This record gives sequence, structure tokens and C-alpha cells, in this order.
Amino acid sequence: MTHAIRGLWPALATAFTASGAVDTARTLAQARRMLAAGSDGITLFGTTGEGPALTVAERQALLEAALADGVRPEQLIVCTTACALGDAVTLGRHAIALGCTRQLTMPAFYFNHPRDVGVVDAVTQLVRGIDNDALRLLLYQFPSLSNVAFSHASIAALAEAHPGVVVGVKDSTGDRPHTLALVRAFPQLGVLVGAEPDVAPTMLAGAAGSVNGLANLAPRLMRRVVDRPAEVSADDQALMQGLLQLLELKPDMPFVSAYKTALAEQLGDDGWLHVRAPLAPLDNTEAQAIRAAYRALGRDLASL
Repeated sequence: MTHAIRGLWPALATAFTASGAVDTARTLAQARRMLAAGSDGITLFGTTGEGPALTVAERQALLEAALADGVRPEQLIVCTTACALGDAVTLGRHAIALGCTRQLTMPAFYFNHPRDVGVVDAVTQLVRGIDNDALRLLLYQFPSLSNVAFSHASIAALAEAHPGVVVGVKDSTGDRPHTLALVRAFPQLGVLVGAEPDVAPTMLAGAAGSVNGLANLAPRLMRRVVDRPAEVSADDQALMQGLLQLLELKPDMPFVSAYKTALAEQLGDDGWLHVRAPLAPLDNTEAQAIRAAYRALGRDLASL
């Protein structure tokens, strides 16, 4: 099966200034690092990128800046998730007008537990609002964050209603049996995996690739996993596990703040410590634990 979106698409971290504004220069430098490391493209404004906390204008400006910086439209997945359906349509139309046909959206999540018919209707209105047959849309499955899931029935209904437009699912459940069930149930759709330990096993079963946060720290590691899922070395498995353990060193750490602390340590750049409210930087004990554990890995992960 040849899927419309496949390979490695790091969920790009978004940098902020101390005042909370988007730090465009740092964010674009991170995008260049991901592409130079061999990523197929990058994903803007996802969960790791704090996308839902950015305004429509901020997202539009950063997308335009990325394209002006030399990122090609086909190297981008643009997440249009928004509480207001009209904002998602605006973001989708803006992206596709710039040639960015690969897009990603969560189910409407402002109200908890909507019926499947409402979930399907919201995505249908998004597709019709964008109104462009070139659109290639991934359904973003992350119910532990959004509190709303795409059921198999809603995925089937959307794939049938919008063939060639709804092309895949980005599964961030971290539930391997769930991901494998998606791969089996929807062979016509590309399933891109968010949970890094699940990438190789699910790709062997037919998944199309990965959109994940860990690639911000170790893009070449994740490139190897995606390229050779049947041959992931014991060293790479251990390295992946060591990096993921950074997120769990202390209880209840926001994973975005933990990723950014490790990235600040890796790059020697504390400008990466800033997050957008309601997230908050880690306290000193948490941050020092992550920095020490990162150093203890003893690797130049940016180049390994």
C-alpha cells in the first residue's frame, strides 16, 4: 500500500521568548535541524508544538516564515486543531493556499463526549470549508489530551465520505493494540504512530511511519527506526528508552516542558525553556534531574 503521507515527520517544538511570544528564529533553526537529519518533513502546531495555544495569526505567520526560510510545502504537515471550527477552516484554507496540502486535525473537543455523528460532521464541515481536492487530511487521535476519540465507525464514515482527502490517522494513544487494530481495519489509510516504542512493531504490521516528539532530540535515531523497523538495534532500543525515561523522572511533569528542558541541555540554549501558558517551566529540582539524566546518556544525540 502506497500511502499519501509516510515516513518520519517530527512534531516540531515551538520556541517562545521570555515574554511568551513565538520565537520564530529558534523554531526555524529547529526545523532546519530536523530536515538536515533526514526527516521526510516536519509537523507544525501539534501537541509537542503547543499548537492549540497559538492564535490563528501566530500560526499563519510562523507557517509563512517557514516557507520563506526554504521549507518546501510538501515537507510540512500543518495541524489545524482549534476549538472553533471556523478557526480550523481558516487555518486549513491558509495552509492549502500556500501549497501545504498535508494537514492534521483533532476531533472537535470543546464539548466532551460528542456523538460520532457530531465528530463526523465537524470534520466534514472542515473539509468542505477548505474546499480543495488537493487536501490530504490526517485524523489526529489523542483522546487522553482532547477527551474525544475518533471511533472506528467515525473513521470509516469519514474515509468513505471523503475518499482521497481523508488519507490517514495520526495515533497518539500510546496503546499498541489500538494502533495495530487501526492498521488492520483501515489498510487504505496511512497510520502514523506517535508513541516511539510502537513505531517499529506497527510499521512491520503496515503502519506508514511516525509523527513523534522524541525526534526533536534524536532525529537520526528515529530515522533509523522508521527506515529499518525490522532491524532496530539493541543500542537504539536502549537509547530510545533512556530518552523517554527523561519524561518520567519526576511525577506529573508536563511532557512538553520536559522535552524542552532536554533540548535546552542538548543545544546549550536555555531559550528553549520557555513554554506557553497554561504550561509552565519545570521547577529547579525537575530540570536538574532531566539535565543530569540527559548528560548521563553520554551521547551526542543531535548527531548520532
